Amino acid sequence: MAVRSAGSAPAETVNPAVVTVMAELGLDLSREVPTKLTTDTVEAADVVVTMGCGDSCPVFPGKRYLDWDLTDPAGKGVDEVREIRDDIERRVLDLVAELERTG
Repeated sequence: MAVRSAGSAPAETVNPAVVTVMAELGLDLSREVPTKLTTDTVEAADVVVTMGCGDSCPVFPGKRYLDWDLTDPAGKGVDEVREIRDDIERRVLDLVAELERTG
């Protein structure tokens, strides 16, 4: 299973609060650069999880799309971003478990 992360309008740098809360899990995002969502990326995917990108996300027939209503971490403190991170983790684990069950 391959996973990619991209945004329809990515910032120039990763949010510092996101870097902090991901470091708590042993993931160093300090040198990462946000990437733009491309049509090719969506076309290659089996499941596309969006987080409110609306019409700016490419749509292809036959793909499974999930739109997760999440709080944008921009301008939020570490405690709020930690809650967002934990919410995303729960959703990802549920999705992975579902995909493993359905093959």
